[in-house]
Amino acid sequence: MATVVDESNPLLQDFEFPPFDVVEHKHVRPGIRALLKNLESDLEELERTVEPSWPKLVEPLEKITDQLTIVWGMINHLKAVKDAPELRAAIEEVQPEKVKFQLRLGQSKPIYDAFKAIQESPQWTSLSDAQKRIVESQIKEAVLNGVALDDDKREQFNKIEQELERLSQKFGENVLDATKKFEKLITDKKHIEGLPATSLGLAAQTAVSKGHVDATAENGPWIITLDTPSFTSVMQHAKNRGLREEIYRAHVTRASSGDLNNSAIIDEILKLRLEKAKLLNYNNYAEVSMATKMATVEKAEELLEELRIASWDAAVQDMEDLKIFSKNQGAMEANDLTHWDTSFWAERLRESKYDINEEELRPFFSLPKVMDGLFNLAKTLFGIDIEPADGLAPVWNNDVKFYRIKDSLGNPIAYFYFDPYSRPSEKQGGAWMDEVVSRSRVLSRNGTAPRLPIAHMVCNQTPPVGTKPSLMTFGSHYIPGFHGMKNDISLALICLIVMKLCVFEKEGQVETVFHEFGHALQHMLTKQDEGLVAGIRGIEWDAVELPSQFMENWCYHRETLMGIAKHYETGESLPEEVYLKLLAARTFRAGSLSLRQIRFASLDLELHMKYIPGASESIYEVDRRVSKRTQVIPPLPEDRFLCSFSHIFAGGYAAGYYSYKWAEVLSADAFSAFEDAGLDNDKFCPGDLDKMGLTLEFGVEFEMAVKETGHKFRETILALGGGKAPLAVFVEFRGREPSPEALLRHNGLLSATASAL
Repeated sequence: MATVVDESNPLLQDFEFPPFDVVEHKHVRPGIRALLKNLESDLEELERTVEPSWPKLVEPLEKITDQLTIVWGMINHLKAVKDAPELRAAIEEVQPEKVKFQLRLGQSKPIYDAFKAIQESPQWTSLSDAQKRIVESQIKEAVLNGVALDDDKREQFNKIEQELERLSQKFGENVLDATKKFEKLITDKKHIEGLPATSLGLAAQTAVSKGHVDATAENGPWIITLDTPSFTSVMQHAKNRGLREEIYRAHVTRASSGDLNNSAIIDEILKLRLEKAKLLNYNNYAEVSMATKMATVEKAEELLEELRIASWDAAVQDMEDLKIFSKNQGAMEANDLTHWDTSFWAERLRESKYDINEEELRPFFSLPKVMDGLFNLAKTLFGIDIEPADGLAPVWNNDVKFYRIKDSLGNPIAYFYFDPYSRPSEKQGGAWMDEVVSRSRVLSRNGTAPRLPIAHMVCNQTPPVGTKPSLMTFGSHYIPGFHGMKNDISLALICLIVMKLCVFEKEGQVETVFHEFGHALQHMLTKQDEGLVAGIRGIEWDAVELPSQFMENWCYHRETLMGIAKHYETGESLPEEVYLKLLAARTFRAGSLSLRQIRFASLDLELHMKYIPGASESIYEVDRRVSKRTQVIPPLPEDRFLCSFSHIFAGGYAAGYYSYKWAEVLSADAFSAFEDAGLDNDKFCPGDLDKMGLTLEFGVEFEMAVKETGHKFRETILALGGGKAPLAVFVEFRGREPSPEALLRHNGLLSATASAL
């Protein structure tokens, strides 16, 4: 099996690190077509010679899927971080050809029969857990990909898959274009009163980039956009209620009118997904989605309802608190608070209640310090060293950093890119982690050691302004809105997908970096040598957020937080009393924040279980119906947030958005293992221990217990990848099945559940 090599086309070169710096739109059409031609030949050869054995089936299959994953992943990644019309057009042209090959591969009867033969052979019992998972997964995926359909139905199925791919791509492009299209030019400073200096600087910087060359933070003019840093700042800080309303309405109606209207696309996607489900003998698309997840439809609904009950009364009280507070502040809108008021008054209440001002905290959270602290935490917990390796690998933008990870013996075990800053003109919003290449024994570059994994981490932090480094927001707060995710090729072709795992703006920027790094760690610290289940590959979708959400908890761990919170100018540490306030504020509006995610998850399931495209009830009416049970303030009649809900219409979360809450249960319970090991005892100094009648050895024992727990987490959750069922992996780490108790306790909602049930 030969790898196609063409030195004139960077997509077809033999490389250790992708040549991101030289790939252009002109390379896409010839490169992808040459690759697909070669892979088609390899597939035909595999089908002719296939035998039910690892060397004759799985290894050549991995080589085929890996080449497509890497090369398509390169151009898809560049589209997300360096978008251009020419690149879009090139990808759009070859995408049907790529999908056609994927379907051809996923529906290969000889490959399917060979996997079935392995499963039924005497050698089955001698296979490792990871190998059994690969065989079982490939059989299930082939069925979900239509391998068992007769010719007519398979042809119909393939047409549906092609059209779904095209529609999802178009949906995401419309969201990006609609976001980029909106600009609000402001020349009068009193119209943006309340915006902090950081935001004014960013708005002026945006204005300069749009041709207002004399724009300054102090005197303007300023341009407000719907990009996350700009939008978030207006919603939280702008005293001009009219401006907040205008920006909010623009945000929740993105991609819902004119040439960028996604309404018809949504209906067509839902219609085709239902048709696909029926062809596969499922009742609805939610059942198709759940076929490759930990949960069932019933279990997902049960969890969402339990959390909804736990969150409702607290969310109602949250709104009442805002009304009382804003009324006491003399707000004319106090008795009529609505969507463009809640973030603003919540921020004022948080500042008042905890004496915390998010903008005043920013100087303590400079990106370089945060990354140093994050890397030190990884060293403590997982015994790894992370060092800069800039220049070793080509990058797509000068702001991109490249890092090497070494084990305790100093041996390289992984690499990753970090693209930290917002670039509204070319980069999609949100934050995500991507696979570049996975660990693999078969694809070893030297024939002995496994190929090492490489990841991307992409964020949209506030960029540096002038001589100031990127100064980050810290805490949790929901801001309405969604951002793009990976293109949904087909969940039945998971081994061919470059997985893009993302988080939207429920978090401050510090938490976001920790979150994405958690995803990256699971990819990079894998010890699986079977490439099809290494790292994040092959992990059930509703378990894949476990390590990312787990890492967020460390933002509130005293030693970790105090290690990263250093004033960027003076080096002063964050005052102890501020840390305690941050800790107390962690559960601020927890009911509202939880309920908001439950709305999205419930709506997602409703649309993929019960909604009938073309019937009397529209998608927006479904949203309003679901919102009656999941939102204290109903959505606006003109709310069209579904038109920018990229998670489920241009990403992998269709009938799977519940995964965020499902994985929160897993991650909170996993973190509670560190609490059980005495995590909080590291805040005691020797004198404190003495006063408590404890010894220094007591503290050392707990430190060792925490490190041992970190080692166990690495050897299970992070190391085993998709090679073992996620529930079995969790039980191996925790010693029991997961419980929602830790999540509810962390969110301050435990008592609410007890009374509600």
